[in-house]
Amino acid sequence: MKKAYIVILMGSKADLGHAHKIQKAAETFGIPVELRVGSAHKTAAHVMHLLETYESDPTPKVYITIAGRSNALSGFTDGAVKAPVIACPPPSESFGGADIYSSLRMPSGIAPAVVLEPANAALLAAKIIGLLDEEVQQKVVAFQHKNAETIMQDDQEIHG
Repeated sequence: MKKAYIVILMGSKADLGHAHKIQKAAETFGIPVELRVGSAHKTAAHVMHLLETYESDPTPKVYITIAGRSNALSGFTDGAVKAPVIACPPPSESFGGADIYSSLRMPSGIAPAVVLEPANAALLAAKIIGLLDEEVQQKVVAFQHKNAETIMQDDQEIHG
């Protein structure tokens, strides 16, 4: 059986740097990543074709969508797939950061998770995939233990 994977769907090539941050974090958990580009606004038929192709593959997967400005991609994707969708919009200071609202408010029945930090989007995907893949789950647990150890060492160093 093919290993569970993450599909990172970007609204444009401009999102590639953000996608690479997610990909790098996902790879630390041993999760393969596929990078794709498609706009829900500009190339809806292409996005639907991509999603239909991925959905026809029975391999477990998580979608991570990256779209700034008006994020229709995350809701469009969530409404078209059975697998979990995580929206990870790129940071933007334009219009006082108001772009984020297009990732937060969704129509009824559309429920992508929203995670702003690329590494945390990969972590959530790893936790989901870890429900089916014990090796990924063990890497998540090891990651959490390492974070806890760092905090405990920092406390010991500061407090004495």
